[in-house]
Amino acid sequence: MSPFLSDTALVFGRYARQTLRSKLQMLFGVLMPLLYLLFFGPLLTDLPLASAGSSWQLLVPGLLLQLALFGAAFCGFGIIMEKQHGVVDRMRVTPVSRAALLMGRVLRDAALFVFQSVLLVLAALAMGLRAPLPGILIGFVFVALLTAALASLSYALAMKVSTPQEFGPVINAVTMPSMLLSGLMLPMTLGPTWLDVLSHVMPLRYLVDAVRSAYVGAYASSAVLYGALVALAFAALSMALCTRAFRRAAA
Repeated sequence: MSPFLSDTALVFGRYARQTLRSKLQMLFGVLMPLLYLLFFGPLLTDLPLASAGSSWQLLVPGLLLQLALFGAAFCGFGIIMEKQHGVVDRMRVTPVSRAALLMGRVLRDAALFVFQSVLLVLAALAMGLRAPLPGILIGFVFVALLTAALASLSYALAMKVSTPQEFGPVINAVTMPSMLLSGLMLPMTLGPTWLDVLSHVMPLRYLVDAVRSAYVGAYASSAVLYGALVALAFAALSMALCTRAFRRAAA
């Protein structure tokens, strides 16, 4: 095994064990999307919101990506706490690859949010969701990619700031417009034309459209293709920026 892979596995194992010791973190992270599912979903049951599929096939993909959006965006809080307790400084003097320090954390985050996504989909199936298995699995892949991108950016920001008071407002200023302009709850095509056009500058919009297409079985659609390209490019760029931030901090 290469040093990078072994270092990544080491870091992933450390943070995975921390997460497994916190059962509440694993379960309560899915609470907000689950509340949307329980209290907002039934309101949409009989409304013709999409040209294909049911309202559940429209709502659940949005909730999955909402879970990744709000969960991954706040991952940087962990780095801030580690900086305050000297954990980051101790890691800097080890021979562990700086890229592995990031990748191990990101893999832990992706595994956590995919697990929470599985719980959310199981609850949605019990409430009436009917979607093809390949579409559901594609949705989990998009959750993992979005988590990798946003967690990386969150860690990069956390390396630049010193306190949660600096970190929190920036994250809120980014996540709320992202949620509103990406059509997580309802398709942007239901709004005025100017709002639909504006939403296309938001990368998350393409991921939402892609997962919704997958949930109705349109795997070869342009929406899935564009969503996959945007997700891969977003994740790669975000991880590259975060790795650079880690290396500069260690210099």
